[in-house]
Amino acid sequence: MAKQLFTLAVFGLLHTYCRGESLATESSLSLCEELDEIFPSSLLSPNDTEYSTLRTENWSETAWKTPTCIFQPAAAEDLQKVIPKLVEGNVSFAVRSGGHSPSPGAANIDKGVLIDLSKFNAVDYDAENNVASIGAGQKWENVYRQLDQFNVTVVGGRVLDVGVGGLILGGIVTTFKLSTYPIQQVWGGIRGYTLGDVPELLTAAFQYQTAPNKDPYANFMLQGFPINESFGVILSLVYLKPEPNPIAFDPFYHINTTFDTTKISSFTEFLSSQAQAELPPRIDWFTTTLTPNKDLYDKIGSIVTTSKALDKIRSATAGSTSFSIQPISSSLVEAGNAKGGNALGLRAVNQTWFKVDSGWLWPEEDEVVHSGSTQLIGEVEAAAKKGGNYLRYLFMNDASWDQDVIGHYGTNNVRKLRRIQREYDPDLVFQRLVPGGYKIP
Repeated sequence: MAKQLFTLAVFGLLHTYCRGESLATESSLSLCEELDEIFPSSLLSPNDTEYSTLRTENWSETAWKTPTCIFQPAAAEDLQKVIPKLVEGNVSFAVRSGGHSPSPGAANIDKGVLIDLSKFNAVDYDAENNVASIGAGQKWENVYRQLDQFNVTVVGGRVLDVGVGGLILGGIVTTFKLSTYPIQQVWGGIRGYTLGDVPELLTAAFQYQTAPNKDPYANFMLQGFPINESFGVILSLVYLKPEPNPIAFDPFYHINTTFDTTKISSFTEFLSSQAQAELPPRIDWFTTTLTPNKDLYDKIGSIVTTSKALDKIRSATAGSTSFSIQPISSSLVEAGNAKGGNALGLRAVNQTWFKVDSGWLWPEEDEVVHSGSTQLIGEVEAAAKKGGNYLRYLFMNDASWDQDVIGHYGTNNVRKLRRIQREYDPDLVFQRLVPGGYKIP
């Protein structure tokens, strides 16, 4: 009898679930039909030729979905009309700027409406006030190239095909006003090394990051490929002046290279020349933050080249991974604080944003790669905690879908974000109806 009752209970739950799924599909279909009548030139359904291309425009296949329809607003007024209709119909939706996040549901959706911001693509320069007004649907390559004609640039994405809105904020914002800077010619490029050079390169990174009176015009990113030994290690250097081989990078100069592309060029040309390794179509990435420490860097060098977690990732079809060191100086945080601060919980200390990128081929191997990558970042984080070098912050744009990004901003900042949420989103629309992305805990 107990077994029969259990079976009936399970059947009832499945029936309720399937009925809920069916109602959600009907609601989104109904709303899409309504939107098609109001915005016939801005709505794409599965029957439209362009729909298939837009549905799979996201950079990683892990973010490919099948939305009921795709809405491409052309003005802020369009969004002001559509969002209330989504709320009234209790229809789930997603927002996409460039679609570079690999997190499932972050910028795409099944059985809901995908709001594609690509028509918000203006780049307007105000020379009198030294600001640029940039549409949220733009990508950073177009932004930099359009500002080149005025011999200025903005602080933006390192990877050129990343969307403006997703990198800066991740919400529905149609236009950003950014301060511009008169940066024209720079020195920089890529230097290649072997995996055997990892210990020496991490020592050089530590020396660079802990040098007194750090040069504000210099920075680097170090990236290694422990599973793909032919890629070895690449060091991206940039100096925001046209001065070759600046003293700031002295710790690296004695290490022999396998290739060297450093030269003087425009800032946009420098970014265009950055090596982007060909990863498999499915991507996952993880991040943690730590303070630079020689012993910790020695430990990290061992972890990223010998960890058993690499075997898990390697076991997937075309399984590959990379690690990266991204230095963030205390002066950067202090400059942000001087302009009003932030809700990220950043401490004004020299720090490293450490990242793991993994790629593979098939969806049935998602879990094994996610597990291996989680283990790898966990080992680095544990080493940082053991040595007292762990910082709580997680960089949202490098975090995996299940990392508690906003929770890591700290109690006071989470409380502040909740107050803002209560004022501007009292019905928790973006908490309830947007299934992907990071939520206020």
